[in-house]
Amino acid sequence: MVLSLEEVKLYLKVDGDEDNTLITDLIGAAEELCQDILRFPLTEFTEVPETVKQALLYAIGNLYELREAVDMKALIEFMTRLLFAYRREGW
Repeated sequence: MVLSLEEVKLYLKVDGDEDNTLITDLIGAAEELCQDILRFPLTEFTEVPETVKQALLYAIGNLYELREAVDMKALIEFMTRLLFAYRREGW
């Protein structure tokens, strides 16, 4: 994982442990979204750029806070704009 559970909980301002499983799953989902947009695995970065980390946090925040009504189209469009500089033409 690019981001630790602790980093994400700090970002989300979550103190307890009751949502740890959910947040861990959301980290994985955000990484998959990010990789799909970038068209390469995050493991190819020697050091993950801050922009990529911010895209991940943005996705996780939306998926966590708006879990019942997240606008996936808007989420993916925003992430694509954030990640555009790193995006490859194809897989």
